[in-house]
Amino acid sequence: MQARKLAVEGAFEFTPQVFHDDRGSFVSPFQEKAFTEAYGGPLFPVTQTNHSRSKRGVVRGIHYTTTPPGTAKYVYCASGKALDIVVDIRVGSPTFGRWDAVLLDQEYHRAMYFPVGVGHAFVALEDNTVMWYLLSTPYDVRNELALSVLDPALGLPIDPGVEPILSDRDQLAITLAEAERQGLLPDYATSVDLERRLTRDLIS
Repeated sequence: MQARKLAVEGAFEFTPQVFHDDRGSFVSPFQEKAFTEAYGGPLFPVTQTNHSRSKRGVVRGIHYTTTPPGTAKYVYCASGKALDIVVDIRVGSPTFGRWDAVLLDQEYHRAMYFPVGVGHAFVALEDNTVMWYLLSTPYDVRNELALSVLDPALGLPIDPGVEPILSDRDQLAITLAEAERQGLLPDYATSVDLERRLTRDLIS
C-alpha cells in the first residue's frame, strides 16, 4: 500500500495493491502497518461505521463535527466513483482554508484519512456510488454542522457541468467565513490534542 500526504495537514491518501485473476479481484483498503508507518501511530478505535449510497450528481458536505468531541474518519468508496474532498476548517492550522481532493473509484481503490476537526465533502460521479466510513466517535446529530460546499472563497472542485444535488441542510449551510465569525469552527490545537488521545491507550 502506498501512502501520500495531502495538502491539508494531517490528512492522507492510501492506495492499495489490487490483485486480479479470472475470478475477479481482491483488495485490502485498510492496512494497519501501512497506516501506522505513514501516520506515525495506529488507527483510532472504531466506534461506528457508516454506509451511504448516492446517485450521480449528489454532493454531500461540507460536514464536520464540533470539537470536542471531534471525529476522525477513514473513508473508502465501495462501489461507483466519487471525488472525495477534505477541507481544513481548523482555526490556527498551518493549512487553514486549504482543501485537497482524491478520486475514489473501482480501479485504484484509494482511501482517505480525515483527522479530527476537518471538513468532509464528496461528489458522486456515478449512480450507485457507495461510500463507507470508519468513525472514531458515534454519530450525534447535536454535534454535526455543515458549511457551504459552494462557498466561492473555497472554490471546491464541483464540476460546473453537473447540477449538484444537495440536501435541504446543505443548501442552507453557511460559508467558512461566516462560521468563523460565529465561532463555530474547530480549534486546531484542540483538534490535534483530541486526535492524540484517540490512540494514546493503544500505544501506551
